[in-house]
Amino acid sequence: MSAARSLKTPDELQAAGLVALEGLDAIRSVAEHYAIAITPTVVSLIDRADAADPIALQFVPDAAELVTTPEEREDPIGDAAHSPVKGIVHRYPDRVLLKAVHICPVYCRFCFRREMVGPQGDGTLAPEELATALAYIGDHPEIWEVILTGGDPLVLSPRRLAEIMRGLAAIEHVKIVRFHTRVPVVEPDRINEALIAALKESGKTVYVALHANHPREMTVEARAASARLVDAGFAMVSQTVLLKGINDDPAVLGDLMKAFVETRIKPYYLHHPDLAPGTSHFRMDIEEGQKIVSALRGNISGLCQPTYVLDIPGGHGKAVISANAVRGDGGCYSVSDFRGGEHRYPPE
Repeated sequence: MSAARSLKTPDELQAAGLVALEGLDAIRSVAEHYAIAITPTVVSLIDRADAADPIALQFVPDAAELVTTPEEREDPIGDAAHSPVKGIVHRYPDRVLLKAVHICPVYCRFCFRREMVGPQGDGTLAPEELATALAYIGDHPEIWEVILTGGDPLVLSPRRLAEIMRGLAAIEHVKIVRFHTRVPVVEPDRINEALIAALKESGKTVYVALHANHPREMTVEARAASARLVDAGFAMVSQTVLLKGINDDPAVLGDLMKAFVETRIKPYYLHHPDLAPGTSHFRMDIEEGQKIVSALRGNISGLCQPTYVLDIPGGHGKAVISANAVRGDGGCYSVSDFRGGEHRYPPE
């Protein structure tokens, strides 16, 4: 049964049966550090009878978040090192992040920006800050793509979104605008005609990158919301985080990738979890992740293959970390097939 509104406090979670009374004090301690929000749509997906429910594990706070390991850091992918003005991250030559808002409809417990998002976080850019960010983009002709992230940019009102898109419309060298969002999954009714019209305001090519981690998130409503975006002319790609206990199984991950493709969403990035504070219980070894990704190859369609990546700590960008299937030199190679067999190339 859906809740009437989003759950945002430990007491609301306990009243909804998502947190045990005996664990409430620990969850209150977690809430002092990290934001909580679970939409009615997400609440309706949680199986309260399953202690390892993969939806609950993503959104319901856990006492394990109070444990910080030595390698974890507040800014695990180094946004701050590449932020010339507030709201902009310029890590790669031809694209920038525009973080217009640091609020989300839900707060993932593994979020790599968990120190920056939520009511206690960096908030929404003020009009003058947004103007400065847009001016930076306008002053750098090498910027071909602007990626709106944060926070979730689709929590902004259609009016605010339209203002941003009109600002980007005036910058001729920007050709692509990309949105990173969970909204079609966690708040699908927000994808309406007004929001779609706002996304069209720039006249640019618009991509929407949908973040989902488990096939149960791809509900009829989520698929319909995504269809509204695709039918409106927006290309869609996916983003998924490889998470222990949630999707660290080739069958589960394969079902999710198939669900994306069925919904006309091209699988894009599969992220190795970042070193955010209090998230070690979600992480696995890279070697484990490589085995899972290798198991996808050959067993499901090539359309369903994501690129497994690691954001190198310190702001050094992404590295593809899929298992290396080719070894050798001097024109002679050993090639691994998806079953683990080894083959010479060129053949003898």
